[in-house]
Amino acid sequence: MLLPFLIVGGLGLVLLVISLVLGDILDHFDIGDGAISGTALSVGLVVFGASGALITTTGLDLIWAYVLAIVLGVVAYALSALAVRNLTNSSDGVPASAVGLSGVARSRITTAGGEVSLEGPGEIERRLAYSDEPIGEGSRVTVIEHLGSRVKVIPG
Repeated sequence: MLLPFLIVGGLGLVLLVISLVLGDILDHFDIGDGAISGTALSVGLVVFGASGALITTTGLDLIWAYVLAIVLGVVAYALSALAVRNLTNSSDGVPASAVGLSGVARSRITTAGGEVSLEGPGEIERRLAYSDEPIGEGSRVTVIEHLGSRVKVIPG
């Protein structure tokens, strides 16, 4: 009796792929005021199906396969929902502005581009940069504009 587990696991896999590609589908329905995550539900269904299919091959009674699959699916859902909630709460969607930060040119910077290392909280190792005037490698720079992933810098 693998078929019910394979169907539920396959449905969970399809929903998981849709959630990962198009975003969490249950967010659009506002079910339970955001308490139910489509991604976490999909993970729970996949774990239910996979664990149920594996447990049935061990020779245990079918009832135990269902009980263990349900328990593992609920645990997977809870852990996934917790992870999704924490990730959602930690991302504010608004990148911090680098305007005003200073740093060092890691390559020659021109209007076409270059790289800088900036000194600031949460700064990545290097950023793409450009400047209206050429700046030599190793020179101190200050950010005057922040456009997407690039920064515009001036000497100093």
